[in-house]
Amino acid sequence: MFMKFAKPLAAAALVAAGIAGAAAAEDGKSYWAGVQEAGVLRCGAAVAPPYVMRDPASGEYSGFFADLCREFAETLDVKPEFVDTTWDNIVAGLQAGKWDVSLALNRTPVRAMAVQFSIPAMEYQISLAYNAENPKIPANPVSVADIDLEGVTLAVMSGTAQDKAISAAVKTATVLRLPTNDETRLAVVSRRADILVDASDTNLLFTQGNDWAVALNPEPALAKQGVAFGLPYGLSAADVEVVDIFLEERVATGHVDALIRKAADEVLAAGQ
Repeated sequence: MFMKFAKPLAAAALVAAGIAGAAAAEDGKSYWAGVQEAGVLRCGAAVAPPYVMRDPASGEYSGFFADLCREFAETLDVKPEFVDTTWDNIVAGLQAGKWDVSLALNRTPVRAMAVQFSIPAMEYQISLAYNAENPKIPANPVSVADIDLEGVTLAVMSGTAQDKAISAAVKTATVLRLPTNDETRLAVVSRRADILVDASDTNLLFTQGNDWAVALNPEPALAKQGVAFGLPYGLSAADVEVVDIFLEERVATGHVDALIRKAADEVLAAGQ
């Protein structure tokens, strides 16, 4: 578990792990061989249920990408180390070598200029969840343009792919950027905001937990991208292939789908 104010020894261990991985790459060895020498796989984790969740009391991580981090660490025969971060910093931290992989990162061309990606673990689409009785929202909207209206406020988690997508798409409505997923949902529940902008699977959970809510998958799609592990930019093709092969088998056998269902059940049970 990563602590905000880590003891000097723990901090030194994280730095050593990063140096070991980088040194392995520079020596022409596998990056993952360096991770094995360090004995720990550092996973940058920003909270976004059901992808990544963190128990505020225990600090324990769950969610299907957290599970995949543990499984990849097991494949490498090392311990997983979750490093707490935000969606504003999840790419920069990977660039700075603060962790070895970023969890649940949307594959975008802009990000691909800064980091590498594994193959997708799942496909992602942005949806818009709102109160079906909200008089500000037209009946049966189809596109983003239908809800891009004066007086309409859209809540979105700052720094995420959905933040970038909705910010580029709306011209008139107000975009309310908040730091956490919980705050965006609370903004809609409390009517501080009218629409929740989030991943379609996350918004499906929101509508299942709130019988007044409906979700719109806009046409044309606001964004449709793969969700993957973010990897250091300098990784060799052989090192990227290690992660791709790891994911390929788990996707093909339905294992990832099973992890997603388990995470969704956890979210619903917790009432998140």
